[in-house]
This record gives sequence, structure tokens and C-alpha cells, in this order.
Amino acid sequence: MTQKEYTDEAVRLLSQLIAIPSISRNEEKAADLMFETIAEYGFSPCREENNVWVIDPHFDSSRPTLLLNAHIDTVKPVATWTRDPFSPTVADGKLYGLGSNDCGGGLTTLLQTFRYLTERPQPYNVVYLASAEEEVSGINGIRRVLPLLPPIDVAVVGEPTGLQPAIAEKGLMVLDVIARGKSGHAARNEGVNAIYEALDDLLWLRDYRFEKVSPLLGPTKMTVTVVNAGTQHNVIPDECRILVDIRTNEYYDNKEVYDFICRHVKSEVHAHSFHLRSSHIDIEHPLIRRCVGMGLTPYGSPTLSDQALMPFPSFKLGPGASARSHSADEFIYIQEMENAIATYQKILDGCEIPPPSNMLNTSGGTR
Repeated sequence: MTQKEYTDEAVRLLSQLIAIPSISRNEEKAADLMFETIAEYGFSPCREENNVWVIDPHFDSSRPTLLLNAHIDTVKPVATWTRDPFSPTVADGKLYGLGSNDCGGGLTTLLQTFRYLTERPQPYNVVYLASAEEEVSGINGIRRVLPLLPPIDVAVVGEPTGLQPAIAEKGLMVLDVIARGKSGHAARNEGVNAIYEALDDLLWLRDYRFEKVSPLLGPTKMTVTVVNAGTQHNVIPDECRILVDIRTNEYYDNKEVYDFICRHVKSEVHAHSFHLRSSHIDIEHPLIRRCVGMGLTPYGSPTLSDQALMPFPSFKLGPGASARSHSADEFIYIQEMENAIATYQKILDGCEIPPPSNMLNTSGGTR
């Protein structure tokens, strides 16, 4: 197939996907389409819940394995759309529709790349995965399917990066911090005000700076985003609940940060989860060296993706712009999709892939 044929097929498939509402946890029909399309291409797809994947027909367990991944789910359309978000429309070289940029462009061009790579001998196996529930980090998304795949040595995640390699990504941990007091009448000197009990912890959360600063991701940051306390003006509040958003760089494991915070505040601390880790791939990885050799610029990404759930080296690289994601009148340039296919082919075709143990770092944790 020619580059134009691959691009035309990617645009056709993406247009079909846009027309199928696939809000997170409701991706059944989009998964049906992906399964049917892959089968029409002559492969044998697999499915678990709404995750669809296909394994290189020439799979050889003695070779390393490359994963090509992007997600099929979307966020809900915002109220300010001026177009029908589920009506694919091409105008001025742009394909409009919900999920076109995030991340239908990567989803469909990586599938065409899978076809290209499996048509010619490679020194590695290829697995393509269209995963569900990425926007909500759901339990029936990539976490459910990774144990069913062959061992993966490296992954390319097709998020919109302007076709520049995002070789590091911040992790996320959300904390409930709860200060306890004792209720009483506000007119009398009684009770223990939970808001006042929380003040020292709020100041520490605002002012503390983690020592290790990443050249790609910057510092690990804590931000208090929600504070709830009290029931009415004349009652001393006996509980103050604080929500804290924490974005970790690759030098800190989420559990390590949680334990550190617990030692420094007097309030109760409960983590929503620890699994959304920061990730990083070594800049000397052969795939990243190829990117650099092509004039691409590695960078650190502040936005979260399924990369956080991958216990092997990975990086984000895809058509589109992150700023267009989750926005009204979302679109992707068709030229961006064509460029993506050419870029993926140039980076991946014939590249040697070492096992993760040969590289200095994988996803998550202190290096």
C-alpha cells in the first residue's frame, strides 16, 4: 500500500469512529468497529471487555516485543461545541469530531503502522492495542488487558504530541486529608474547630518543595484543590476535608510521597490510589535515538495517559496537539495523520529493541 492509501484508510476509520459515541465506559460499539476492521485487514483480533488487540502473525517469543497503543474512549462533549461532535466533517484540511485529536488520530495511524510493520521482516514482534477507559483510568481498560498480552519490551502511545516524543510523563495521586475537631456552639468558647486544626497542614502542603527536580518534568507538585468544612454559621465544624492533587516526577514513587506526607501532617491522609505513576524512557533508547536523529525533540509531558500504567519503557508520540484535547470543535489535520504514518514508519522500521533490563529506567519509581 502507498502512504496515501494508508492515510485514506486511517481517515475513513476515524470518521466512522467519530460517528459512534464512545464516552468512557460506553465504548462497546467503537470496540466492535475496531474488532471488525482488524479482522477485515486479515488479522485475528482479540477482545477483553472493550479492549481490542492484535498480535503480530509472525510472533516469535525469542524476539523483543513492541506495543503500539492508543485509546478508543472519549470525554463527554463540552457544551460550547458549535458542530455536532458525532458528525465527522472535513473542512480546510481538518477532520472535525469528538475524539479526532484525542486520540483518534493516533489510534488509526498506529493501526496502519501495525499493518505496515507486519508486512515486512522486523527484528521484533508488534502488538497493537486499542484500549478502553483511558480518560477515567478505569479498571476495565488497559490494566485489565496488559496481563493478557505477551511480555512487552517497549511501547509507543499515540497521544497527541505534535509528533514530538514525550519521553517522560508526570504521575498523579489524589489525597483526602481529613482534620478532626469537636462540634460546639460558635457563641460559646467550646468545641475544637477542625478548620483551625487543618491550618498548619494547609500551610505545609502549600509551602513544601520536593528536593529532586526533573530536567524534563520539573518538580513534584502538591496542590490543594478542594476544602470542605462546616454545616452552618453557629456550629463549630468537627471535620475539615481537603482534596490534594499531586503530580509526581520520575524521581518519586507515589507510595513514597504518600508515606512522606503522612509523617509531616497531623491530619488523616487517604490516597485514592497509587497506580498512576510517573514514567520515563531513557534518552539513549534506540527508538529515542532514532527520533533525535530525525530532528525530533524529546520533552516531558504534564498530562496523564495510560503510559502511567505500563511497567515497561514507553513514550508518547502522536499526531495532533494536546491543547485541542477535551475542547469544543475538536479536530485533527489530515496532513498530521499522513505525517504520523510516515514518522512511525521511519522510526520503527528495522529498529533494534533491547529488553527493558538493558536500559537504565522503566516506568515509575526512584532511579
